[in-house]
Amino acid sequence: MNISFIGGGNMARAIIGGLLAKGWTANDISVVELEQSRREQLHHDFGINVTEQLPSAARADIIVLAVKPQQLRDVAIFLGSLLHGQLVVSIAAGIRTTDLARWLGGYKAIVRVMPNTPALVRCGVSALFAADGASPAQRQQAETVLGAVGNTVWLEDESHMDAVTAISGSGPAYVFYFIEAMQQAAAELGLPPEQARTLSLQTLLGASQLALQSTETPAVLRAQVTSKGGTTERALDSMEACRVKNAIVQAIHAAAERSCELGNMLGKS
Repeated sequence: MNISFIGGGNMARAIIGGLLAKGWTANDISVVELEQSRREQLHHDFGINVTEQLPSAARADIIVLAVKPQQLRDVAIFLGSLLHGQLVVSIAAGIRTTDLARWLGGYKAIVRVMPNTPALVRCGVSALFAADGASPAQRQQAETVLGAVGNTVWLEDESHMDAVTAISGSGPAYVFYFIEAMQQAAAELGLPPEQARTLSLQTLLGASQLALQSTETPAVLRAQVTSKGGTTERALDSMEACRVKNAIVQAIHAAAERSCELGNMLGKS
């Protein structure tokens, strides 16, 4: 398969790096990118074909739309007349398949994807939704591409993409926020910055790996760490008093609502 990316930003770079690590050759991959410095960097880093000519993307078997959501309509309108059976994968946040298909002139061989930034280190998770026009083979192609940078999850209902955006799309920021708080507390308790960083990051990493490998629920794992009258219980009691869990749940609902609003706004064009 040949694959062409329209847009050469961070997520495109992450996927390209993952594909090359999985055995794709540089000759299989091309990027359409308007910014010259970015084209030069992509060619230098990956040895792939780069161009500023949008029509060249239509020669690929798979076209990945990796431009900003605000730019996608103009790209899609131009691209629509050039399509002849290729799979179109969109990683543009908020753009629904019905709107993209309309901009593409009714073309429906589309898979919409919500990746997340840990894809940059090939530890991402991507939610995929296939429009009616995407064949089983094209669904597999999309899964292969996104599987190069982490795990994949298929959605049967596109409206669930707003929840995915709020959980895994925005989720890394919540984790970074918690890490910030842990490091701040560590510094206030007198730990050197490098020790605070190592202890915080390794604790988050280790706890996540434990949860992944365990058959127990997070609630059970939490209880196993919480001794009666101990330090963990005191900390969790403080969090409960401050309604930390409720605040996190409310924040995720707010993110999902905003995702829906942005989809409505971007799709009006």
